[in-house]
Amino acid sequence: MRKVIVSEYVSLDGIMEEPAWTAPYWNDEIAKFKFEELFSSDMLLLGRVTYEEFASAWPQMQDEEGFADRMNSLPKVVASRTLETMEWNASRIKGSIAEEVKRLKQQPGQNILLYGSGEFVQTLLDLDLVDEYRLLVYPVVLGKGKRLFKEGCHTALELAESKPFSSGVVALTYKPAPKEAKFSAPTETA
Repeated sequence: MRKVIVSEYVSLDGIMEEPAWTAPYWNDEIAKFKFEELFSSDMLLLGRVTYEEFASAWPQMQDEEGFADRMNSLPKVVASRTLETMEWNASRIKGSIAEEVKRLKQQPGQNILLYGSGEFVQTLLDLDLVDEYRLLVYPVVLGKGKRLFKEGCHTALELAESKPFSSGVVALTYKPAPKEAKFSAPTETA
């Protein structure tokens, strides 16, 4: 069975929005990590906003390593209620997100990779459809912005792997904890 892998750049305080702040930390180690991640996947799963941003930028990109060619050639499946026509080798989820993602996971193939798409990630988390979170945690605190996990989100995860990079970034791979390990959400006290 294929896995849905959420891959995100996040600050220490969990911000994922507009990741231009990641650029000073980029190095060959991170590039290799992202290359291996992309090439172990054969489909992208995207929310509408991320799809539109990527589709406007990636088709013009080229590189010697083949990363851009791989990004451009992979089929993309997009969660959108508003987009009618799509380009860039993309199709829209029609009907139930839960049923469509379950169907995609049952197909033969490699991993299904999800970049960005914060609201869509939350939907998949709520539906218990994420198999792995790969978070590149950057040594910055941004203080405000869109967070990967919305306020009030409670879920238990297990650390599967950690990999530090020389730039101070750490790749943390988490998997959902077994059902019996799930915890109760904290309650507010007066």
